[in-house]
Amino acid sequence: MGCTMCRTVLRGFAALPVAAALALAACNRTPPPPAQSTESATPAPAQPTAQPATPVEGQPVNADARALEGMLQRINDYAALHKKLEDTLPKLSKESTPEEIDRNQRALARLIQQDRRGAKPGDIFTAEAQVVIKALLARVFAGPDGAALRASIMDENPGKITLGVNSRYPDAVPLSTVPPQVLQGLPKLPEEMEFRFIGRHLILMDVHAHIIADLIENALPA
Repeated sequence: MGCTMCRTVLRGFAALPVAAALALAACNRTPPPPAQSTESATPAPAQPTAQPATPVEGQPVNADARALEGMLQRINDYAALHKKLEDTLPKLSKESTPEEIDRNQRALARLIQQDRRGAKPGDIFTAEAQVVIKALLARVFAGPDGAALRASIMDENPGKITLGVNSRYPDAVPLSTVPPQVLQGLPKLPEEMEFRFIGRHLILMDVHAHIIADLIENALPA
């Protein structure tokens, strides 16, 4: 019996270091990280970005641009008439002779003149557009190159000549060059039309029919 009690006591003392070690290990153990929430975080609301300004409806348009736009619409109407009438004529070929080209040109001119028999100055060059064009010419010819540009236009000045809307461009008058500084400020024309000067007058010429569609008398500043 004595021996049994001794063994029990000894086992108790032997277990003490083991228990102490286990307790110390438990104290030094790093606690596990907190569990992540399964619900995603609500994103912060997006900050508003700058938006381009919306044009105000009814905002006034530049008066000069509006005047030239109205003129261009009339030019396009004329070009549509030109094409409709030209399509009724025999087609010219690359081998057409000068005589055939001239006959076709005069035939087209007669058709247009008949359709526009009541045409008068200002039908295409509206009063508003004439103001804009004359102001443009005044600026260009008042510039540093103005004298040279004027000389190039007036070099072949035919002198006093009577011009009429819907009439044939004078065969004896050479076609003058329009300075690019002037053309830059004017609307782009359909391929049937050209701006030309005769003396101080600016004309709108139908180059296929060789007639004056409209004109501005004394457009060049004096």
